[in-house]
Amino acid sequence: MSLEQDLSVDDCNGQKTCTAVKLVITPKTKDLGGFSVRRAIPVIKQRSVGPWIFFDHMGPATFPPGHGVNVRPHPHINLATVTYLFEGEILHRDSLGSLQAIRPGDINLMVAGSGIVHSERERPEREAIRRNLHGLQLWHALPETDEETAPAFYHYPDADIPALIIDGVSIRVMMGSAYGMTSPVKTFAETLYIEANLKAGQSLILPSSPERALYAVTGDIKIGDTDIQQYDMAILEDKPDTKITSATDARIALIGGEPLGKRHLFWNFASSRKDRLEQAKEDWKNKRFPIVPGDEDEFIPLPE
Repeated sequence: MSLEQDLSVDDCNGQKTCTAVKLVITPKTKDLGGFSVRRAIPVIKQRSVGPWIFFDHMGPATFPPGHGVNVRPHPHINLATVTYLFEGEILHRDSLGSLQAIRPGDINLMVAGSGIVHSERERPEREAIRRNLHGLQLWHALPETDEETAPAFYHYPDADIPALIIDGVSIRVMMGSAYGMTSPVKTFAETLYIEANLKAGQSLILPSSPERALYAVTGDIKIGDTDIQQYDMAILEDKPDTKITSATDARIALIGGEPLGKRHLFWNFASSRKDRLEQAKEDWKNKRFPIVPGDEDEFIPLPE
């Protein structure tokens, strides 16, 4: 998944009035062979949202037997990855020895820190059947003081994620605090990630945050005078009492938090220091990263 993926960006969808929305990003879809990915950030006009530096929407996809997710071992540094599924399953392995099936509703947080290697595949019994996959993968930067922290892996099952209903709207507080609830998912800075499911015509007041972005996973949303269509990401002003209204049944993800400053990106690496990226490139080329137990035979080469 290249960070060079082209995306189109419109300010307020071409509308003259845009009280709560600064920018609307419409990702272009990249077909990975029966598996579509939409990358909302980073783009030229919006490199990050709070600590978040990467937002991918995977699928929805249907795999026939013998086909599916098969991401070979690859490295990360100086960031943390978040994987969340609406449907399907991914088998996570990493160089710490973690082996974890990610299922709908769970949150997997992988802290790369000074360096980690992981693979994303599927269990053989899953590969043998027809199945669906749909979810989000996000990266957030680590504060400079934590960029070289020891790598770690955290798994939070569905039942541990706080959920509530406000005016009929189902909400999950995935990371950070909102609506009087706090997620148990580890954070390193002020971080916000919530999910909400709205029926057509329902409204919701969004929690405040220094920076915020709303992504329409399914359905269409109205924010003030701006229409946000399915798969659009709206970069929001931090205005109090920002209200969204669903034009259709919809599922939204809201991300945000405090900005952590500029991050340099190359492939799967992110750091506040350019020289750290160069070191990581050399370490991967020269096989100085740790291996993934149980998945030692393959790897993704460094892009030239």
